Amino acid sequence: MPDLPDWLASKLPQAARHPGLAAASLGDARTLGRGGFALSSPAFAEGDELDPCFTAKEEDAVAPPLEWTAPPPGAQELILIVEDASSDSPEPQVHWLVWGLAGQRGKLLEGEVPPRTGKNAHGNSEWLLPDPPIGETRHYVFQIFATDLPLTLMPGATRNDLIDTLRGNVTGCAVLTAPFTGVEAADELAWDEEESE
Repeated sequence: MPDLPDWLASKLPQAARHPGLAAASLGDARTLGRGGFALSSPAFAEGDELDPCFTAKEEDAVAPPLEWTAPPPGAQELILIVEDASSDSPEPQVHWLVWGLAGQRGKLLEGEVPPRTGKNAHGNSEWLLPDPPIGETRHYVFQIFATDLPLTLMPGATRNDLIDTLRGNVTGCAVLTAPFTGVEAADELAWDEEESE
């Protein structure tokens, strides 16, 4: 497996440097953060732990809110890919594929249903709730891409479909990372407390 390129490795914590990340094949040193293009979240800072309310550890969990600055001029559409960089496989586990976002500064609210979504690692089109084993830390890489062409992909497209369509058309990209350590689910904790009473 090839190494992660230096321009991307320098922006990621050691544990999140999976060489198969979408940004490694779609971006480059010129497009990363081009013109100040950046991805952030009002729910967590770069490198902060994800709140359990965005994971399988809470019953009503939803996708986290995300915000991005204006992409490079000429952007037609923005695409979001979230991957588990702790995967052992050649390709990281896909948690979210989103496209159809307007090529301008914008945001997705907490739990908002995006315009178009593709298949996650479980074959459905929702935010795949992070669910690491108790005590295991996994690292999630949120990647946003600006493209100079509007995508013609149908909803339900796969990661490979999306990457093949984007290759050579990315004008800007940005990354945001967040780890999550597996904990007991909230309902399991409540059950344990009831049993001990």
